[in-house]
Amino acid sequence: MPHYFASDFHLGAPNHEESRAREARIVRWLDSIRHDAESLYLVGDLFDFWFEYGTVVPKGHVRLLGRLAEWCDSGIPVHIFTGNHDLWMFGYLERELGATVHRGPIRCEIGGKRFFVGHGDGLGPGDHGYKFLKKIFTNRFLQWAFGWLHPDIGARIAVFSSRRSRAAQPEDAFVRAEDEWLWAYADRKLGQYPDLDYFVFGHRHLPLDLPLHNGRCRYINLGEWFSGCSYAVFDGERLELKFFEQK
Repeated sequence: MPHYFASDFHLGAPNHEESRAREARIVRWLDSIRHDAESLYLVGDLFDFWFEYGTVVPKGHVRLLGRLAEWCDSGIPVHIFTGNHDLWMFGYLERELGATVHRGPIRCEIGGKRFFVGHGDGLGPGDHGYKFLKKIFTNRFLQWAFGWLHPDIGARIAVFSSRRSRAAQPEDAFVRAEDEWLWAYADRKLGQYPDLDYFVFGHRHLPLDLPLHNGRCRYINLGEWFSGCSYAVFDGERLELKFFEQK
């Protein structure tokens, strides 16, 4: 039975109306695949901002969260990976939905194939500015201190920061595999784990399916759901990129 992968929904961005329409499309996709899904991997940045306060979570996204709860309740494993926009998951989704939350890349076996799965932020060469920021964002004391801000203030700061970050880093088009830093990271990682069959990442916002230098292992980037609506499905034999509601 198929295993499904998707990432970078960024619910909440850029505004309520567009986010609601995107959420409805995601829910339609989940409904269309639920009948045969063996598992679901959501590989980071489900939300454009997510921070779990002691008794408060960001409002909205109830249609997606409700569907994921239904999947978990019916016995379909749902794996959620934190991304650079929703790092601050502290247990709510595990308790309320029954999902498994991963806070870093994992190696796992699916249908007899070996996978390396992660959002992709902070991996590979360069981007030292973000890597420094990520250390700040994951510092337990600073998370605790941020949690004392009123949620309205914290959310406003986060949304402002997210919009500035997106505006300052427009997406680049694909040129060649060697220029893809996540591809380069995966190619080097094969030296450590030569038995891997697939590297699966999000973050790049560009659907890619590229062979690595050994010719057997492949690098898959899942793309995004602002316009592309791309995802991957593993049928037990091969992992394939697909597109939802695209003509």
